[in-house]
Amino acid sequence: MALIDTLESAWYGNGRVPWWASPLAALYGCVTRLRRGLFRIGGLRSVRLPAPVVVIGNISAGGTGKTPLTIAVAAALRARGYRPGVVSRGYGGSQREPLLLGEAPDPAQVGDEPCLIHASGVPVAVGRDRPAAAQLLLDAGCDVLIADDGLQHYRLARDVEICVIDGTRRFGNRRLLPAGPLREPLDRLQRVDLRVCNGGAAEAGEYPMQLRGGDAIALDDGRTQALASFRGQRVHAVAAIGNPQRFFDSLRAAGIEVIEHAFADHHGFVPADLDFADGLPLLMTDKDAVKCRRFAQQHWWRVPVQAYLPAAFYEVLGERLDGLRRETSSPAT
Repeated sequence: MALIDTLESAWYGNGRVPWWASPLAALYGCVTRLRRGLFRIGGLRSVRLPAPVVVIGNISAGGTGKTPLTIAVAAALRARGYRPGVVSRGYGGSQREPLLLGEAPDPAQVGDEPCLIHASGVPVAVGRDRPAAAQLLLDAGCDVLIADDGLQHYRLARDVEICVIDGTRRFGNRRLLPAGPLREPLDRLQRVDLRVCNGGAAEAGEYPMQLRGGDAIALDDGRTQALASFRGQRVHAVAAIGNPQRFFDSLRAAGIEVIEHAFADHHGFVPADLDFADGLPLLMTDKDAVKCRRFAQQHWWRVPVQAYLPAAFYEVLGERLDGLRRETSSPAT
């Protein structure tokens, strides 16, 4: 965590970039440019599947709100008559071979984010071989594929690219990893189809997104309590996400006195991690809750959030996919 804190201070604050980070960033930039070029000229080949592919990702390290947006996009496509499925690498899980998630997936096997997306009612497949995992979704009857965190995974050919931007931190010092937070140079934004700004102030060409949550849900029995009922109370707040501070700040904005407990993204929780021994309520993100239910205590609560975007965003996405559907269904001439 000390190294991560040092780097994030350099990326987003006034910290100094470590001396070794700049040459590594230059090497990283050369490798990423070479890889993109090889896919562009056919030296490395993308796999084209017989269904539209929507990629949701970002160009910066850390959490930007990709998973809530993935769930929202899947719901919007269902409402439009599509049968979406989500393909994920399953980061944080042990599964390597392609797998279609069953009724009770294990986050230690398939990852926390796929479990959270699956809980929303969307078919999900995981695997390091994303095209093979995506094929499982097609075999299960899906007619549009959503690649979660897939912007840099060029093996799966895509039809629509959506880039999520952290509206508060933006792109930090605008340098490539590890000297900065960028996975790809900023000019990559010019080649995506849709840009979504999570929080903060959306800039020109970006669709604003807000993450909102109004209830807390008990991990042990599912009872619901208004988040406002914790106003004025001290609580333990737990987050193992890309940007824990966003969760802590959202609780403070609700008038809650927060004791922060930030863990590394995708942390695999054990009971000792959350043994605070004072009886105070414990609030955590939905993503973390999928890993903690099996040993949950009565005073532990998850705080689900939902992504809200303007109707224009969904209309543009829907029209793009409708056009692709018409193209594939038109008889050859």
